[in-house]
Amino acid sequence: MFARFPPVAQFGSVLGHLSSTEERLLASAVLALTATALAALVAPLLLRQSRRLVARRYFGGAIDDFVRQVNDRFPVTTPMTLVLRSLQLGICLVTAVTLLTIWNQQWFIQQSYTLVQFSLADALAWVFTGLLVVGAYVGMGLLENAVSAFGVEADRMTAHQEQIVTRVGQIGLLVVAGFVLLGFWGVDLGGLLVGAGFLGIVVGLAARQTLGSLIAGFVLMLSRPFEIGDWVEVGDKEGVVTDITIVNTRLENFDGEFVVIPNDRVADRAITNRSQKGRLRLRVDVGIDYDADPATAAAVATEAIETVDHVEETPEPNVFPREFGDSAVVLEMRFWIEQPTPPKRWRAQAEVVQRVKTAFERKGIEIPFPQRTLSGRTQTGRRRSDDRQAETARADGAEPDRSRD
Repeated sequence: MFARFPPVAQFGSVLGHLSSTEERLLASAVLALTATALAALVAPLLLRQSRRLVARRYFGGAIDDFVRQVNDRFPVTTPMTLVLRSLQLGICLVTAVTLLTIWNQQWFIQQSYTLVQFSLADALAWVFTGLLVVGAYVGMGLLENAVSAFGVEADRMTAHQEQIVTRVGQIGLLVVAGFVLLGFWGVDLGGLLVGAGFLGIVVGLAARQTLGSLIAGFVLMLSRPFEIGDWVEVGDKEGVVTDITIVNTRLENFDGEFVVIPNDRVADRAITNRSQKGRLRLRVDVGIDYDADPATAAAVATEAIETVDHVEETPEPNVFPREFGDSAVVLEMRFWIEQPTPPKRWRAQAEVVQRVKTAFERKGIEIPFPQRTLSGRTQTGRRRSDDRQAETARADGAEPDRSRD
């Protein structure tokens, strides 16, 4: 094995001349100390200096950005750590081979070399595969950061669109890397594509609803009927949009419950966006007594609503008579809140009801409860004549004639 490398063979012959045990022990100790110093001190120092020199002179900080990105994706094994560990592993292997040579154990080296023997082409192929996998994974993170930075500059790009573009780009990057690896290792892509086509047909028939939700997710991304944070009504469901994925949409309703709706059901139903401009209009009805002046009651209610902290000043609250109720004149109170959430809506409505009631009591405006007034009517005709005959008969002590009843 050493004959292939003349310098190594010469070095091995020199070590083989160490005959006494003391010489071998001394050489082993010196070798162990030297290897420890190289692995623990010299290698890290040289690696740091080389990185700074290359990054400063040739790449202008690009390596630092790449290293930070890889460190985010691989928080334990950064590229510099991988290189350092590789150098330290090489030092350990060289030290082990040298120690075996000092102690005339070359047979163990030859047997180990026979077991792990492989060609240089195979080693380069595996190195290329690892680099491509790491590069694809790091590229996914770089793509996500690029889309986020572009979304910050582009006002028309929503968070939902950023998420869709990022996921589609990452899937495309993985597909390209997979095809490159398969082609590099000599896999027949033609047969693979034919099999994938048949598999796609089977999956399409078996998962029609899921595929429909995926297509509807892209439609929602392009049409943009709502965004995350909007208060919407989708069919009979209402709430704040908390998340939009390719498959479904999640709402948080007034009770704080989360409702997950598939995107295909969102796309084929009427959508009411109640807070597209960042505001949500709330409506509360109150009844006043028919003896009260509606204009005065509306002014009192408006002043009370304006004192609520959660109610926005613009647009101004509106109070106006809406209808004649059974027991009261119904006033409709409209007001707006910013950045609506279920707890904020609940608190705003509760405070409006409490303060309007207090203001009405202070001004002497009654909020009537349901009531009914009973009134009689004067009897006429035949019934009145029958009543007179009954009174006359009772006065004479006789029974009234009921033959006509």
